[in-house]
Amino acid sequence: MLAGLIGAPVLLLAACNDNSASGSGSGGNGSGGANGTPASGGGGSTPAPKTSAAVITVTPADGATGASFSDPVKVAVTGGTLTAVKVTDSTGKELAGQLSTDGTSWTSAAAPASGTKYAVVATALDKDKLEADSNASFTTATPANTFVGYFTPEDGSTVGVGMPVSINFSKPITDRKAVQQAITVIAEPGVEIVGHWFSSTRLDFRPQEYWAKGTKVTLKLRLKDVEGAKGVFGTQSKDVRFTIGRAQTSVADLAAKKLTVTTDGQVSAVYKISGGSPEHTTWGGKMVISEQFTQTRMNSQTVNLGSEYDIADVPHAQRLTTSGTFIHGNYWSSPSIFGGQNTSHGCVGLMDAKGAQDSSTDGYKFYKSSMVGDVVEVLNSGDKTVAPDNGLNGWNMTWTAWKAGSAV
Repeated sequence: MLAGLIGAPVLLLAACNDNSASGSGSGGNGSGGANGTPASGGGGSTPAPKTSAAVITVTPADGATGASFSDPVKVAVTGGTLTAVKVTDSTGKELAGQLSTDGTSWTSAAAPASGTKYAVVATALDKDKLEADSNASFTTATPANTFVGYFTPEDGSTVGVGMPVSINFSKPITDRKAVQQAITVIAEPGVEIVGHWFSSTRLDFRPQEYWAKGTKVTLKLRLKDVEGAKGVFGTQSKDVRFTIGRAQTSVADLAAKKLTVTTDGQVSAVYKISGGSPEHTTWGGKMVISEQFTQTRMNSQTVNLGSEYDIADVPHAQRLTTSGTFIHGNYWSSPSIFGGQNTSHGCVGLMDAKGAQDSSTDGYKFYKSSMVGDVVEVLNSGDKTVAPDNGLNGWNMTWTAWKAGSAV
């Protein structure tokens, strides 16, 4: 009787175990639960997930400030292969790069920009296809010593056929090749355009011949973070666009004392002029109009002369050289000198009216027909050819000599 009483509870316990198990009476699973270890088909803690053996490293390191902007961004992995890398700046612009053939490294195609925060997101898989992720960020340094290029012509301008692209740098450039490679000038319709260094601070670009009228020119400055000299970095990244207007060139023959203007292949005007006297001859050669003034002051002391003149209201003045040569209106001389004598201190003068208001005068008419970038060629002046860097006057160099001054 005692044995039967003990057996009844055992049967009840067995029935209770069967009701809680998902299986159809697996004795092994049931006894496992009774022994205090988790049953394979019952409740209990989930095994911890395995960790990927892949380890991702980002250079510059996560959290770095003042990171290099001269070296590319690198992402590497050990114990696996990279599956995705994305590097973006604070505006969302992506820094392109290339994955190595074995998938263990990624290198940006270019260095990051200076003074910029970047985010790096990378993933990798180990041999068991377990994924590893990396989220990093860093900020690049801002250079303490910088340079800029002051360019002409201005963005959006319309200029004459002789207008070069001229860039003057705020600091001397020692790595001319690096700087020139960061500057591109393209034209539509296309034509070969070459840069020429006049000095460590000046680089001009032009085609072999004058631009064709209507040409659209784009200057692409990509100087940001270019090291122009040791420890001196550029700051600009911009495009400048300008258009070539009608084709107008003029010839000032100081022996004949006349100015012949040709517009779009046809002679459009002939004016009587007076050039530099035998004591103060005018430069010869091709000179590009670089500035225009309805009125300006001219003082002989500013061009290393004495006190010969100081005229506060010279009308219709157009600059031809940096050193002070202009073609301008003249109201103070006798009308008989125009076409008759060369009496100036080196400028080319046309008869004009005081106050620059008389539209019938030659000075007014030539000024109104001209634009920055037009060419005035001076012949028979009795002086030598103007230096190519005295103004925008590189057209006085042969194409061979011009190309020899390129750094690329």
